[in-house]
Amino acid sequence: MLAPCIAALMGLATPTVADTPVTYTDSGKALFQFEVPDFWTLRVGGPREIEDSAVGDTRGVARVMGMRPVTDDNVWIGFVSPTGVSSIEGGIRYLQDIDKFLVKDPQVSGSSKATIGGLPAQVIRGTGRRDGRGINFTATVIDLPGNRVAVAVAILRDGADPAYVNDLNDIFGSFRSAR
Repeated sequence: MLAPCIAALMGLATPTVADTPVTYTDSGKALFQFEVPDFWTLRVGGPREIEDSAVGDTRGVARVMGMRPVTDDNVWIGFVSPTGVSSIEGGIRYLQDIDKFLVKDPQVSGSSKATIGGLPAQVIRGTGRRDGRGINFTATVIDLPGNRVAVAVAILRDGADPAYVNDLNDIFGSFRSAR
């Protein structure tokens, strides 16, 4: 008698989404938050200097929160909020300053204004190469309150499962200013 009841209850159960909320902070102040999808890994790194060894050119990079699916390294998205960058235009200049560290031979295919988490944003799409492989990228600058921006870069290597675009869209859909 118990088995049919359990089977009936299990048939009524619906899957739930249990994404994990994450907050990006700088000097103890929350700037923005988003949700990491289930079965994605999150890596957090502090501020650091990166160098283009070919020309000895160094650039400061803010704390990076990078994510990728657990079972697929063909997809990656990262968020930063660079200190001293206070506008979308400044965020675009920041991207131009570090682009050679993110994408080799970038070819911009489009740029558009958007609203992400109720905030103005600029989205730049294109193609290029990374680690010797072709990629599609989306670079997004989101205008945060308090003279800050969030910069997000999403990369899909050639051959990536296109279904991951839904996860990336969900991450952007969950984005909210913490102020």
